[in-house]
Amino acid sequence: MKHIIGLVAGSLIAISAQAQAQPNMYFTVNSSDVMVQGAAMVLATQSVKQNANVRMLLCGQAADIALKDHEMQSLKPMNATPQQMLQGLVKNGATVEVCALYLPNKGLTPDALIQGVTPGKPADVASYMLKSDVKMLAF
Repeated sequence: MKHIIGLVAGSLIAISAQAQAQPNMYFTVNSSDVMVQGAAMVLATQSVKQNANVRMLLCGQAADIALKDHEMQSLKPMNATPQQMLQGLVKNGATVEVCALYLPNKGLTPDALIQGVTPGKPADVASYMLKSDVKMLAF
């Protein structure tokens, strides 16, 4: 009987730990539309504020927002550009990568990227995407 009670208690502790685990959110952003990019940044920021682990992959024209010299319009009501919001995400612990094809096809190197953004590694990205506990959103 004590063995059964121990198993039940152990199972409840494991279930409780899973319920309290931070959700894993994966955002892929490839839209060239500034408002779509901004919406992705806002939702990713809210996810971080609500204790989610956030990882983001920027592809195509959306990856331009990770370039040091990229100029963008500010969006209301926060009066910030998607790049400024992206920098806030990085500062708050989000992992942000540009797709592996981006830099070589733009003729750029990783030093063209803002601080905290790195080139993605396809095997790592695919491995993360395949995890059963990752919620994916595409913009």
